[in-house]
Amino acid sequence: MSQNNTTVVRTPYGAVCGIRDQSGERYLAIPYAATPTGAARFAPPAPHPGWDGVRDATRHGATAPQPVRDFGALDMRPYFGPGWVRGADYLTLDVHTPGADDAARPVMVFVHGGGFVTGSSQAALYDSGAFTRDGVVLVTLNYRLGIAGFLDVSGAPRNRGLLDVLAALRWVRDTISTFGGDPGNITLFGQSAGATLVGALLATSEATGLFHRAVMQSGSGTGAFTPEQAARVTRAAAAELGVQPTADGFADVPDEQFVAVLPALAGLDLRTATATDPLVGLSPFSLVLDRQPADALADSPAADVALLIGTNTEEGNLYLVPQGTFDTSQHADVVAVAAQTHSDPHAAAAAVAADRPHATHGELRSTLLGEALFGVGSARMAQAHSSISQRGTYVYRFGFRSTALGGKLGAAHTVELPFVFDIADSPWLHGDTGLLGPDPVPDGLARRMHASWVAFARNGSPGWNGYRSDDVAVQHFE
Repeated sequence: MSQNNTTVVRTPYGAVCGIRDQSGERYLAIPYAATPTGAARFAPPAPHPGWDGVRDATRHGATAPQPVRDFGALDMRPYFGPGWVRGADYLTLDVHTPGADDAARPVMVFVHGGGFVTGSSQAALYDSGAFTRDGVVLVTLNYRLGIAGFLDVSGAPRNRGLLDVLAALRWVRDTISTFGGDPGNITLFGQSAGATLVGALLATSEATGLFHRAVMQSGSGTGAFTPEQAARVTRAAAAELGVQPTADGFADVPDEQFVAVLPALAGLDLRTATATDPLVGLSPFSLVLDRQPADALADSPAADVALLIGTNTEEGNLYLVPQGTFDTSQHADVVAVAAQTHSDPHAAAAAVAADRPHATHGELRSTLLGEALFGVGSARMAQAHSSISQRGTYVYRFGFRSTALGGKLGAAHTVELPFVFDIADSPWLHGDTGLLGPDPVPDGLARRMHASWVAFARNGSPGWNGYRSDDVAVQHFE
């Protein structure tokens, strides 16, 4: 990289050297908190001590320790990114700005998904070019995952990955003006697990004033585990690792063992007398809360934050079609999904079949999965937010059907991301095993969806009527 293509910004923590190109300026792997190693992996994020000289921010850095995720026939590398890039200093963020000046542009802070165990800011789907093209400063961040981020252990604060996002938001508030952003106009948005974290921050008093608008893409306001459910995961992890189920017990276990033990935690039965498993067995990690975010919005940032929230019409297809289980599903499989989330699974399976009399068993199974994971919790969040917020609640449904995997993937979980980031024409997203399939996408859909997100970040309205209990306005993208 020639010196003419680099640019230096001085932050309160030290100077960083980034890259300048036709899309603006990029500053990569800037630490927003101290390195979480050893016992510090189970402590709250500590302030970064800063650095002398100029820090190289022209290259991606480390990512949180995580396993390799395989989605069968579907190429999900654009979503999961490079996986685990080794290195201790991974509590970092990337800033892409049209210019590090005093223009005070809208800021959007993105929280990645990945089931609370995978993902990073480096995923190709989170391409920042369209946002900077449209005058937005985009921040993408990493946070602790898996055992370090979300295992509920005695002697450590809960939800350390969520605390990391809070720390990153404080960094943005204190620093983003030096990158051309407006700290008084910050939109927090996320997808899947990232959207569930956004929902939790809407209900977290410590987040008051740190963001002014929120977007939840295919997340849930009811996706948290109870302490009783989380304790089952903790006991199982401690038993597999041969340690006491405390912060001290886990402190000396290397990250490699934390990652290696994850398959043994898959499939735990987390149903209790008072709670179903909100993740339907797909992940042993989630937020751990006494109350679900949708039930805890009072006395929180939510009243002063506008919310854009929605889901895809065939979310559950992602967990069935690439693995080949969509076509082989039987009635027993439909009932098994219903049993994870309903007290009378046979009645629940019959009800969804009555609503969709011509649906296959795979379609019914997908519907139950999508509703349990995202639909019910998003609806609850929209209702709860609209009852207290003075800034507006806006609901969308994404229905474009990807033609991937023989045309069967459909409007599955994650398919909306290329449209939000306005990269749906990228060749690497197409082909039979690509997320969007071999066929071209509808002309203008990505441009329209992305423009709605940008408008929401600018002025709090995506361009359609807000949610009301007597008139549920839903914007459809398809």
